[in-house]
Amino acid sequence: MGVVIMREEKCIILDFLPTGYPERRHAESIAQAIGFNFTLLELVPKEGVTLKPDEEVYVGEGQRDKVKTVKGVLPPQRMTTFSKSILPTVVDKLVNAEEARFVYFFNNAGIITPRMHKLELIPGVGKKHVQDLIVERRKKPFESFADLLTRVRLFPDPHKSVVRRVLQELEGDEKYYIFTPPKRLLTESRY
Repeated sequence: MGVVIMREEKCIILDFLPTGYPERRHAESIAQAIGFNFTLLELVPKEGVTLKPDEEVYVGEGQRDKVKTVKGVLPPQRMTTFSKSILPTVVDKLVNAEEARFVYFFNNAGIITPRMHKLELIPGVGKKHVQDLIVERRKKPFESFADLLTRVRLFPDPHKSVVRRVLQELEGDEKYYIFTPPKRLLTESRY
């Protein structure tokens, strides 16, 4: 059984290039965006539509009001300077909006190998943190990031740590992916 790549329903615009990339022969408007499942995408807007950075747009199946097509997955090296500069803020916003999803991860994460736990992939989380977290979640599942911080001594800010991990995974050089689709799977499949 293979890994299922979640198709994006909504995304947030990172950058809009009204005449497309400078090196392309044919001028075609392009938007760079990130989906709510943290997939970087290239979008072609509908004729006459201008998209703004940090704007939420629908890219799922059916009638789209602003996007003509999803051109495909955006490789990190193709991101514009502006997209790269706004990406941390947008990822922060997405993590904030989906806190329950990440609290679920902290409540349910297991081991990757006999010597490594998924929680150790979170920046700032060491083996002692993992042991303390597992003890606390057995008593009662965490309800929020704030609850986790109160119950696990000296735990790093989970919100900031998750944002840092997502940004690391988006660069595409990680051995393990816990929050974003693995780069190799995105390049092997057609969006």
